[in-house]
Amino acid sequence: MATGADYGLPKLVWKRISDTIITDCRKSEVWKILILEPFTTKLMSSCCKMSDLLSERITVVEDLYKNREPVPEMKAIYFMPPTTKCVDALIADFKTKPKYKAAYVYFTDYCPDELFNKMRLYCAKYIQVCKEINISFMPQEAQVHSEASTVLTVWTKPRHWTRLQTSSSLSVPHWMSTPVSDTRNSTMENAKSLAELVDTKLSRHYELDDSGKKKEKTQAQLLIVERGFDPISPILHELTYQAMAYDLVDIHNDTYTYKSKDGAEKQALLNEDDMLWVKLRHKHIAEVSEQLPKMFKEISASKKQPDGKITISNLNQMMKKMPFFRKQVTEKTIHLQLAEDCMKQYSNNVEKLCKAEQDLAIGLDVEGVKVKDPMRTLLPVLLHQYSTYDKIRAVLLYIFSLNGTTDENLSKLIQHVKIEDEREFILNWKELGVPIITSSTSLFSRKPNRRDRSQEEKYNLSRWTPVIKDVMEDAVENKLDTRDWPHQSESPAAWNGSGAVSARQKHKASSQDERRTGSRLIIFIIGGISFAEMRCAYEVTQAVKSCEVIIGSSHILTPRKLLDDIKSLSKRPVEPLTVEERSSA
Repeated sequence: MATGADYGLPKLVWKRISDTIITDCRKSEVWKILILEPFTTKLMSSCCKMSDLLSERITVVEDLYKNREPVPEMKAIYFMPPTTKCVDALIADFKTKPKYKAAYVYFTDYCPDELFNKMRLYCAKYIQVCKEINISFMPQEAQVHSEASTVLTVWTKPRHWTRLQTSSSLSVPHWMSTPVSDTRNSTMENAKSLAELVDTKLSRHYELDDSGKKKEKTQAQLLIVERGFDPISPILHELTYQAMAYDLVDIHNDTYTYKSKDGAEKQALLNEDDMLWVKLRHKHIAEVSEQLPKMFKEISASKKQPDGKITISNLNQMMKKMPFFRKQVTEKTIHLQLAEDCMKQYSNNVEKLCKAEQDLAIGLDVEGVKVKDPMRTLLPVLLHQYSTYDKIRAVLLYIFSLNGTTDENLSKLIQHVKIEDEREFILNWKELGVPIITSSTSLFSRKPNRRDRSQEEKYNLSRWTPVIKDVMEDAVENKLDTRDWPHQSESPAAWNGSGAVSARQKHKASSQDERRTGSRLIIFIIGGISFAEMRCAYEVTQAVKSCEVIIGSSHILTPRKLLDDIKSLSKRPVEPLTVEERSSA
């Protein structure tokens, strides 16, 4: 595999593809065509390169939905989700005049009987292989994934915590294991339904293998929560590099668009092939801004260049004079430009906002004094010429700090922000079980106990720590409150105190190979995850010996996207998570 990360979810996905699709390809010496649709194109791009496919005798990759020239002497590999649109496109390739000699069909997930029978009716004689390889998720990063299915993007009513104790592989994410979970409150059905489904599926998975023997389990723990469990983290202005960039800078599909010194528009892909991005993404912007110029000075010194002030113009001159290290400088130039864009937004708008946001989120000021009157903290934000979205974020933090406000006060706040016709930005949070009006009944009236991190605080404007980090640390230390996190089924021995250690203790860093042979903590958040929460998975993994934290969700959030999603709740019915039981045949 030729992706940047040498470990983690992309590597696991590539192994799964290699063990199925690629292994089947090797049985035939002829060159083949690989046919993908948008999801599988992105999936393949996340874990391999074209050179990897060429080495396996795959000569070209084509789009399932586009017109393609017939190549009747070649075999085609179809890798696609089991949807009507995909199956119809496959049938169209063979129904009248076959475009290819034969078809190897691989579905990302379970194929419904009606689609399977339809496919068999029209093109069975051309299909040499048909398999479901169960990779219906997207590995976003080494320790982060999102789901391909839209079923989990439904927004949910009040919070529901649920815990799954696991021990090896489910039929979808094959790194997962047998769950052990129950629910604290019977009205919280979405996480409960998902927990029960996973528990049932894993129980069946571990019954017997193909040879009739009981399958061996690995040790992992799966925790499932809904987005409303921590409404603060995804709307705060986060000052670590990755989160800040996606919040403040125009980045779409992980692509950063910027202008070079000559005015030409350029693009850079922010992914794990860029090792500098991997190194810097979780650092505070102050550290990034300090480290990047130092890196350039080191290059300058190594090439006997003067140690002048590092600017984009100077770098262009260096690149022209020394083309042999142009690539090295280009990578750093991209991040220097991106960091400068972040700092420009920070200086213009965000710096003054951050103090108010942190005080409201934590309930304490920088000196550790309790914020007695949150309105006094909020008022300067409302009176300043901040954007509407920034004011909405501040108003929400104010409301969250009070566990809801009165109807009268809420109306005044909405008038201040001038969103009388768009009050859903605020009111619809109740659909997640977050208290907006003090008279409303909510499961959030009892705030979770937080860890004391006052000694860990390094930056006054970055004092807040996402709630999920507390959960991760409590889980690896076996300290989760069973009243909030009841088991779905029996707890395996590995999570009864055997080797779990505090994430705040210092340990010699263990290799990724060592972590993979140890325990895994898998967190799944229904309704989206923030970049700050993604960062927590890496931080806890680095701090804890022999435990890798994997975090996933239905999708990745930016603050603006979250607010737009919340607002749109009024435009569609909010339905509970529904689960379709499928035959394992």
